[in-house]
Amino acid sequence: MSKTKISPAEKISAVQKYLAGHGSQEGIAWSLGVGHATFQQWIRNYESMGSVAFTMTGRKQYPVELKLKAVMEYISGAGSQDEICKKYGIRARSKLQMWIMRYNSHGDFKQPNSGGDIYMAKGRDTTLEERIEIVSYCIANNKDYGKVIEQYGISYQQIYGWVRKYESGGVDGLVDRRGKRKNESTMTEVEKLRAQIKLKEAENLRLQMENDLLKKLEEIERRRGQG
Repeated sequence: MSKTKISPAEKISAVQKYLAGHGSQEGIAWSLGVGHATFQQWIRNYESMGSVAFTMTGRKQYPVELKLKAVMEYISGAGSQDEICKKYGIRARSKLQMWIMRYNSHGDFKQPNSGGDIYMAKGRDTTLEERIEIVSYCIANNKDYGKVIEQYGISYQQIYGWVRKYESGGVDGLVDRRGKRKNESTMTEVEKLRAQIKLKEAENLRLQMENDLLKKLEEIERRRGQG
């Protein structure tokens, strides 16, 4: 009862049937003559992108930054492969697995005409003060990692990791406690307070920018309503 080709409409109908509680994954997959893993991928794609996931034609291109974000989140334990595929609209788990293998083997994610080479910049040693300044700049610029990398000459892995550490552990998360850098952990309370103020100012600036944008959008909508 295996089918050689299943139409997009059939895939959408099958996923909707399962999500509505009218059958099990195994049962629906069997009725269509596809593997359980394939049907699970359809579900992830539908939940991530909706019906368009089955009507897209051609090969989907993924930006370099998306690839790195997905790989870094998986490596850092921020989610399972299935969760990350769903979050970023990755159409096949095998694609994420390939990116992880490439990253672990020190490959790159360059694409023709993508400008993605900046995201493969090599890291460099930094002081605690530099990390505080760089993370502040990143937050103030709405986490524009490409802009931060170009400005400070660091790697994507570095800034991505520092922002995550700051968000989960505050200023203490930016302290490098390895080897000769252990003296960084002896920050005085005054130094720590200054760092917290600097980072808080960056967060406030980002929020102000978001509020200004919302006000502009509201004004545009208001004008349209009056027109």
